[in-house]
Amino acid sequence: MKKQNFDIGCTYKKYPREFYLQNTFDVAKQLLGSYLYTSLDGAVTSGMIVEVEAYFGGADKASHTYNNRRTKRTEIQFGLGGYAYIFFVYGMYTQFCVVTGAKNVADAILIRAVEPVDGIEVMQQRRNQVGVKNLTNGPGKLCIALGITPKLYGADLCGDTIWIASPHLKLETIDLVAAKRIGVDYAEEFANKLWRFYIKDNIYVSKKVSDVVPLN
Repeated sequence: MKKQNFDIGCTYKKYPREFYLQNTFDVAKQLLGSYLYTSLDGAVTSGMIVEVEAYFGGADKASHTYNNRRTKRTEIQFGLGGYAYIFFVYGMYTQFCVVTGAKNVADAILIRAVEPVDGIEVMQQRRNQVGVKNLTNGPGKLCIALGITPKLYGADLCGDTIWIASPHLKLETIDLVAAKRIGVDYAEEFANKLWRFYIKDNIYVSKKVSDVVPLN
């Protein structure tokens, strides 16, 4: 696996199960600057996570598990943190979430955007595009680029197929902000929660807004 060089310091340690069992807010913020990896069909691809959205189980009207709704699709969210929750939107776009918290908590964090790092040529082939602009600046785009499909539903993020590594960036050196989540206008009072977190100046953030709150 080719490693990148960062002047401000980096590590490549895969997060253990305990990382995902923390409070969901803490996990969401710590995911920024971390690297999402996939190893599929002999190709390793990765991207630095630059944007996430947190969803809070039974209480959150924007969550698929609102009112502790258990279905075949959402069942993985009721297990331990550190597994992949993958679903379709509009019947065609794959979305990848990180399950967090203890058993039966049903929280999850949607990975909304990454900055491409390893295996960029493979990502371009999967996305059928030239160049890196707009390659992974959205939840559906990053899933295609990293080869994330519904076949990875329930995958162990502590395994060797899809995983997340600890931050390459020292978070005190970058501006992190909180904003409203996207596409949850139906969620009444939960539509205005500032539960989308992103690296302020990163060009791969899917949607930047002026109404943000600094996180650091």
